[in-house]
Amino acid sequence: MSRTTPWAGSLDPDAVLTEYPRPQLVRDSYLNLNGRWRYAIRDAAGTPASWDGEILVPFSPEAALSGVDRQLKPGQHLWYERTVSLPPGFADDRILLHFGAVDQACAVLIDGVVVGTHSGGYLPFAVDVTEAFHADGEHLLQVDVIDDSDTGHHSRGKQALRRGGIWYTAQSGIWQTVWLESVPFVHVERLDIRPLLAESAVEVTVEARDAPVTVIMTADGVECARASGRPGRAIRLALDEVREWSPEDPYLYDLEIRVADDIVRSYVGMRSVGLERDASGLPRFTLNGKPYFHAGVLDQGYWPDGLYTAPSDQALVHDIRSMKELGFTMLRKHIKIEPLRWYHHCDRLGILVWQDMVNGGRSYNPAVITAPVLLPVRLDDRRHRAFGRQDAAGRDDFRAELAETVALLRNTPCVVAWVPFNEGWGQFDALDAVARIRAADPDRLIDHASGWHDQGGGDMRSLHVYFHKLRPRRSWGRDGRAVVVSEYGGYSLRLPGHAFGPREFGYRRLPTIAAFTAAFAALHREQIVPAIGAGLSGIVYTQLADVEDELNGLMTADRTVLKALPDTVREVNRELAEAFRRAVGEPGIREEEEQDEPHDQRA
Repeated sequence: MSRTTPWAGSLDPDAVLTEYPRPQLVRDSYLNLNGRWRYAIRDAAGTPASWDGEILVPFSPEAALSGVDRQLKPGQHLWYERTVSLPPGFADDRILLHFGAVDQACAVLIDGVVVGTHSGGYLPFAVDVTEAFHADGEHLLQVDVIDDSDTGHHSRGKQALRRGGIWYTAQSGIWQTVWLESVPFVHVERLDIRPLLAESAVEVTVEARDAPVTVIMTADGVECARASGRPGRAIRLALDEVREWSPEDPYLYDLEIRVADDIVRSYVGMRSVGLERDASGLPRFTLNGKPYFHAGVLDQGYWPDGLYTAPSDQALVHDIRSMKELGFTMLRKHIKIEPLRWYHHCDRLGILVWQDMVNGGRSYNPAVITAPVLLPVRLDDRRHRAFGRQDAAGRDDFRAELAETVALLRNTPCVVAWVPFNEGWGQFDALDAVARIRAADPDRLIDHASGWHDQGGGDMRSLHVYFHKLRPRRSWGRDGRAVVVSEYGGYSLRLPGHAFGPREFGYRRLPTIAAFTAAFAALHREQIVPAIGAGLSGIVYTQLADVEDELNGLMTADRTVLKALPDTVREVNRELAEAFRRAVGEPGIREEEEQDEPHDQRA
C-alpha cells in the first residue's frame, strides 16, 4: 500500500503546518513552534539524560511523517525538547503558549520548571509563560507526555494498541500545532458568537477583564453593524439586511472585536437550524427555516502518513471539497475533534457538520455493544458498569470534555448537530448529556445515541443499517424526533497498491469500480429514496476514505483514487434531494404495513 499522501512530498520540515491555527480569534501576534524537536521514550519518569533523535512536530511518534515510527506504550514517558527565542518586539504584557492537542496527559516545562499540565488528548489548551520568559535570550521548552491509550477510562476515540478491523493504530503525544502569542494585559480571552437569524441580529459575548468592548461587523469590507458593551454581557448587533449562510451560499460576515489595546478578528455565518413537521406531520430538519436534507458521509479524519494529523492544510481542504463536489451536504466527524482550521474550511466552503464527542470508558461488554446485531436490545444506560462506565472519574472527564467541546465549536456555523454517544461505546446517562448540551447550546440538533440503546431523547431517532434492508415504519416521527440513518453502506473495494494489508473490512465486497458504483447507486435508489418519503431526514454513508483495514471508503486512504464514478454519485445525490423536496411538499409516503425495526451494527 502507498502510505504516503500526495501532500507528503511537499512537506517542508522547517515550515510545518504554518497556517494560523485559530481562525475565529485571530491576532497579529503569532510564533509557530512546529518543526524539528528532540524526543526520547523512556520507561521511567524524569528528564532523559540523552535523546533518541528528532521528531517532526506536530506528527505523533507513531506516524510515518514524524520520522520516528514508534508506538508509545502505557506507562512510558514521551519527552519533547526544543529551544525558543522570542523575536525582537514580540513580547507584550503576557505570553501564551498554545497546544492544539496533546494525547493524552502532559506536563510543560520551561528551563526545567513545570509551568502547566493538561489531561485529555483532543482539546486545545494554553499556558501563561510570561514569568518563565522574563529573561531575554534562549529558553528550553520541554513536554512530558504519558498515554494510557485504550487501557484506561480516558477518551481515546477509535485508537487501539492492538489495531484491526474498525480499530486503528493508536497515536500519542503532540498532534496539533504548537504556537506562541503575545497579548496585552487586558485582552479577549474567549468569544461567544450567536447568530439570531429570525431577529436579523448577532449576539457577541466577550470574556475579558473589565473594559469597554466594541464589535464591528462588516460585509465584503463594508461596515454593516457596530455596537459596544462590557465583557461578560451579550452585545447585540442588528442588521438591516441578512445574507444567509448555507452549503449553497456559505457567506461569512467579518467581525472585529476591540478591548482596550487588544484587537482580534473573527467571523459569523447567519444561519439557523431546527426541527419542524412537514405537510404530512413528519419531523424534518430545517436550515434557515426551510426543510433541508442532510446527505452526509462518515469522516474519520485518519491519514495513512499522519494518523490524526493531516499532512497539510490543503489535505483538509481536499477531503471537504471532494465530498461537496460529489453532492454531499454534510460530514459526520466521527469520534474525533479536528484542528480548528478544519471547521473553518467547512465554514467557508459550505458543508454541514455533525460533531461526535470522543468516547472513553473501560473495555466494551460484547453483550451490550454487539448484541444489537441480532436482537432489538435497548438497555438503560444508567447501568454504568454494563457500558464500561463504572469509573466516576471517567464519567466526570467526559462531562467536562463535552462542555469544552461545545464551547470550542459553538461559534462555527458549519456545526449543526452534536453526537455525544455512538453504538453504546462508553455511553452513560445520555439524557443527562442532552440536558447539558441544550443548556450550553440551544441552537443545534442532538443525536444522543447514534445507532442503538436509544434512551428516547434528543432530536433524532438514529439508526445504523448494514446487514439488512432499510425498512420504513409507520411509527417514524410519532415521538416528534426526526429519523436518520446515521451509518449505512460501508461497501468495500480493494484496489491494488492501496490496501493497508491482507485484511479487508467492509459490509459488502465489490470487485471493480464499476461494480462499486452500481451497488452504491442501487442502494440509494432502492432503499434510501423510498425511506425519504416515509420520513427519513438525514443519512450518513460509511465512509469518506479507507482507514487501515477498512477498505470501505469512497476514496482510497491515500486520497488518490475515487472508487465510485463521480457523475453517478452526483446524480444519486440529486435524486435524493429531489425525493426530499417532493416529500416535504406533498403528503409523505407511508408504509402500508408495520415493519421490524433494523438493529444493525458495524461488527
